[in-house]
Amino acid sequence: MGAGDEVPKSLRQMGYAVTILKPEEITKQTLANFNVVMTGIRAYNTINALAFKQSILFDFVNEGHTMIVQYNTLDDFVTKDIAPFSLKISRDRVTDENAKTDFLEPNNPVLNYPNKITSKDFEGWKQEQGLYYPSEWDKAFTPIISSADKGESAKKGALLIAKYGKGNYVYTGLSFFRELPEGVPGAFRLMANIISLK
Repeated sequence: MGAGDEVPKSLRQMGYAVTILKPEEITKQTLANFNVVMTGIRAYNTINALAFKQSILFDFVNEGHTMIVQYNTLDDFVTKDIAPFSLKISRDRVTDENAKTDFLEPNNPVLNYPNKITSKDFEGWKQEQGLYYPSEWDKAFTPIISSADKGESAKKGALLIAKYGKGNYVYTGLSFFRELPEGVPGAFRLMANIISLK
């Protein structure tokens, strides 16, 4: 769980079976029961025990599963290795929830299955599109979308996907924690696609 995170409730509304794990419950045996692991917002700023669970989580990805990490701030990290590859979090954000979104990898499965994601899916977002995007990342990561506030340079770190072994590691600064509780259709559609990555 992250800090003030209502995403699990929204995932259940989507029909997913969601289990909240305490850090001490993150074991290879426990994770064998799941397809996807998602960390809550700011989890790597607030949950010290995660520092000792990274190898288990990365093995989970390596063996063919998906790990989704939601945004973290620049506050102290409980570990410098929040990803299996180099990833540098920054203050980059897109505060205009209506900012135009460009698709850098239109053929990537995350934009096509099970939902075809279009610019319409970024309409009706609330408060801001995303925050604390990575500004630098290993070449293993593929940036999926680009967006910017008026007069600012394009930000490409909102949704990054890296193949690690047989699985996928996903880092996203998109404000799912706001959009899902607000019932924004495009956020639900994109989240379903992220969860469905193979």
